[in-house]
Amino acid sequence: MPGGAPVRTPPRWNAQPSPGRHVVAVTEGTVRFRGHRTWYRCVGLPGSGGRIPLLVINGGPGCPHDYLQDLAGLADEHGRPVVFYDQLGCGRSDHPDDPALRVMETFVDEVAAVRETLGLDRAHVLGHSWGSQVALEYALGQPPGLTGLVLAGPLASAPDYQAEARRLKESLPSELQDVIDRHEADGTTGDPEYQEAALEFYRRWLCRLEPWPEHVVRSFTQWNEVLYEAMWGAEWNITGNLKDWDVTSRLGELDLPVLVTSGRHDATTPAMVGRIAERIRGAEWVVFEESAHLPSVEEPDRYRQVLEAFLARADAAEGAGRRRI
Repeated sequence: MPGGAPVRTPPRWNAQPSPGRHVVAVTEGTVRFRGHRTWYRCVGLPGSGGRIPLLVINGGPGCPHDYLQDLAGLADEHGRPVVFYDQLGCGRSDHPDDPALRVMETFVDEVAAVRETLGLDRAHVLGHSWGSQVALEYALGQPPGLTGLVLAGPLASAPDYQAEARRLKESLPSELQDVIDRHEADGTTGDPEYQEAALEFYRRWLCRLEPWPEHVVRSFTQWNEVLYEAMWGAEWNITGNLKDWDVTSRLGELDLPVLVTSGRHDATTPAMVGRIAERIRGAEWVVFEESAHLPSVEEPDRYRQVLEAFLARADAAEGAGRRRI
């Protein structure tokens, strides 16, 4: 029931792990948050000793976490617990019809609620795309026990992102631009012609695999468009309540190990991501040459290798009493 106590299902164990891999427990349940239920999935058991868990904040707003499931390999391959959740309003979490909840504060507070309920006293946080915005707001609040921060395909300024997205859109064939502009002007963005034209943008700068993997399709066909429209709008035409969001001037306040990742063909372009990385003292920035906005999907093995190497260094720095690596 909404507002009830957290619900957990019994662990399900992988009976025969591959050589060199770990036996991994998978638990699912819900966290009580503002009278609603936020669904979570833990791959590995946080708090059981060993490596510090990674809490994953998915993109959107309104997109389920499924497309990030390749990160669960960290548990199999390295014994690092990985915690996923669907943000309120998407996926397996409750979908409250309350416009007052469709603001940044809701999703920052939700991170704290998930950590508290699951006992993640020490945790790394990875935020992808819109999730990087949530992760930045959360980290800038300097919460205790935050050991490392991963900003994947990040943005620190909605106006900056809009400018880059418009530049990318203007590189599409002129006939596709005309279709997009006409339907946006007429308010007919639900038209299949518009959807197909917009899809070309995503094929180039979201995911370059052909066809898209099933877990990516699953996320993007279950998107909560109402939530997305309220907070964002179109990629290149931000009309929601985040249109003026900008924490660029505060990036220098971050005082923990930070990894920044992006794709060479990313909608969050190297030019934009580079400006973010250079403002974060000591940040490491890795560009994935064969990827667009989803290197964890497009180059999953290398992405996990880079990610685990960073997290292991952050673990070691935290154990030595240092904040930085």
